[in-house]
Amino acid sequence: MSRAIRYNYVIGDVQGCFEALKALLKAIQFDAEQDFIWFAGDLVARGENSVGALRFVKKLVDNGVAATVLGNHDLTLLAVARGIKEINPKDNTLDVINALESDDLIEWLRHQPLCLFPNEQTVLTHAGIPLNWTTEQAAALAKEVEAIIGHDDFEIVDAFLKEMYGKKPDLWSDELEGNARLRCITNYLTRMRLTNAEGRLEFSFKDSLADPMPEGFKPWFEFESQAAHTHQVIFGHWAALQGKTISEQIQNIDGGCVWGHQLMAYRLEDKKTFAVDNPMM
Repeated sequence: MSRAIRYNYVIGDVQGCFEALKALLKAIQFDAEQDFIWFAGDLVARGENSVGALRFVKKLVDNGVAATVLGNHDLTLLAVARGIKEINPKDNTLDVINALESDDLIEWLRHQPLCLFPNEQTVLTHAGIPLNWTTEQAAALAKEVEAIIGHDDFEIVDAFLKEMYGKKPDLWSDELEGNARLRCITNYLTRMRLTNAEGRLEFSFKDSLADPMPEGFKPWFEFESQAAHTHQVIFGHWAALQGKTISEQIQNIDGGCVWGHQLMAYRLEDKKTFAVDNPMM
């Protein structure tokens, strides 16, 4: 970014809640001439206006005043658009598929990253970074998936999207290859909530920190994190956390807006949090 930045804001899972997004930008007095927005992924899915939110974020990114990582719901939309997956009845993404510029929106979406560094001290992914990865490793592994999703050859893109869904392998190994390797990377960066002490993923738990968890598993951020030693890790994905500050080095930014709670923004310069209620609820 060549222009001077006044404030950097990280915004949590929009999930198609376009009215809440507009209200939040008004609340933070977003100035496109001076400020920059970092979106934590899941731009679309279960809110009232996925296509409106996607168009708006794309325009911000194209104008050089925002960036986004991909979330699991964004990846699902890509699979739906390629005819690989049926739309989940709970998802309101048919408006994207039916939009006049649907091809342009999907083409833009599949070229967005899985990992971003808003500044030298901060890393952003949709679901976090597992205990057994450094930030540099996370960024490098993210690029492996990005290269496939954004490939010019749709046979390569579709081959991965067809194999993207699955819970195995649920433990990272540098020796993983092919679609199994890509699936594992994708699951860590976009679906992770609980792991065990060796970093093995658990996919069934989606509740709050006060709820009982499967034996041997804890939130990924309760284990000593290599990434948090070098960077502040910011993530969305886990709505039940409602934007909880985990520690000075780990910050959740998903306020659960689509579930009737709040859409949140986190200002990097002073670590201040802003939130608006979902006006559609």
